[in-house]
Amino acid sequence: MASNISRRTLIATLPVAASMAILPNAATALNVEEARKLVDRLVAEVNSVISSGKSESAMFKSFEAIFVRFADVRYIAQSSLGPAGRKASKAEMNAYVKAFQGYISRKYGRRFREFIGGRIEVTGARPLKSFYEVTSMALLKGQSPFEVRWHIFDKSGKDLFFNIIIEGVNMLAAERTEIGAMLDKRKGDISRLTADLTALG
Repeated sequence: MASNISRRTLIATLPVAASMAILPNAATALNVEEARKLVDRLVAEVNSVISSGKSESAMFKSFEAIFVRFADVRYIAQSSLGPAGRKASKAEMNAYVKAFQGYISRKYGRRFREFIGGRIEVTGARPLKSFYEVTSMALLKGQSPFEVRWHIFDKSGKDLFFNIIIEGVNMLAAERTEIGAMLDKRKGDISRLTADLTALG
């Protein structure tokens, strides 16, 4: 009898177990605490690089590795192209994303190098529209502290940042303008833009 009950119980619970297996895991879904933890880890790595004493080129490599791990690189790259990106082939887009990755890492790496001798501290987090915003303060020697905001979402299936706002300068908006102007100068040729981004030191 006990054996029959056990089998019936097992059979009855299988559909429930199966449905739970395909549902998103609420414990791992992005929330304020997870967004803050992500930026805590990111900031710890940035602080480690800026206090490492590495050469500029070595720092840029470290910043690119951090960018790849913590940012939604493809989203940021595609966003910077705007409507022009929809006309690109898969090969063109892949090459552009790779070039953009190096370009943006060097660009923001130079900005973070200004933090040498200082540090970044996470100060808060909140839900904002369809994403989360994590705030932090850059504490630099001989300068007034200023705010760095990180925008986090899990659109790709992973918790990643897709925007940074440093002293009010919005990375996504700035790159859309800058990359758009660069693309216009190249008459919309994404391959030429990719080559030039790769060549930029």
